[in-house]
Amino acid sequence: MRISVNGTHLNVLEQGSGPLTLVFMHYFGGSALEWQTVMDQLANQYRCIAVDLRGCGDSDAPETGYSVDTMADDMADLIQALHIKSYVLIGHSMSGKVALALAARQPVGLRKLVLSSPSPPVPEPIPDDERQKLLQGYGQRSSAQQTMKNITAASVSKAIQEQIIADDLRTSKPAWDAWLLEGSKEDISERMADVSIPVSIIVGADDRALPPDVQDKLVLPYVRHATVEVVDGAGHLLPWEAPETLTTFIQKKIADV
Repeated sequence: MRISVNGTHLNVLEQGSGPLTLVFMHYFGGSALEWQTVMDQLANQYRCIAVDLRGCGDSDAPETGYSVDTMADDMADLIQALHIKSYVLIGHSMSGKVALALAARQPVGLRKLVLSSPSPPVPEPIPDDERQKLLQGYGQRSSAQQTMKNITAASVSKAIQEQIIADDLRTSKPAWDAWLLEGSKEDISERMADVSIPVSIIVGADDRALPPDVQDKLVLPYVRHATVEVVDGAGHLLPWEAPETLTTFIQKKIADV
């Protein structure tokens, strides 16, 4: 379904029901579809909402409005529009930074954050040459294929490989450029003292995009309520590479909510 929020329309996947809602957000160049397997396993206990962020998946792609705070505004409006009262934000990579920005506002009803390889609250350490490759390779299947190889470590099916590539290629250029040139460089670290809820982080041991030491050096010093667990044999795309492990992690971290 498509929901009108903050001047745009976001595509939303929904399943399950329960007093607690799990709100899933995806990585840069991804879509809500990465969460489908995880949601299938959780929908018998929780209401599950997965969102295509603006400019991604099947959501609208305005020419502007891709800052971390604007994406956080989108999520805040969406949560209100869907009448979500008690929820956990589950972010991945780029959207982990969005989740931290929203949590710093201390919104009513937000109970916990669960983050998979989140982008840090300080500028993300993307090497200049890699940033240029990504900018220049926009919309090219060969570049999308290489990106998929770079950000996965565990074996995934051919169908999943094709979905990862398709999501990369259907990301809008405004969203693509804005994250690489602006959003990933934003520094929201001064707000992290206002994140007062538990933050549970999980990262693949073989994540080459945001390795485990990024969490140790660039997240934990700022987010005082955060803990980190590492998954052996997995890369950056845990929802695709290790959905069962990720589901178990989520269940464990929200069991007391």
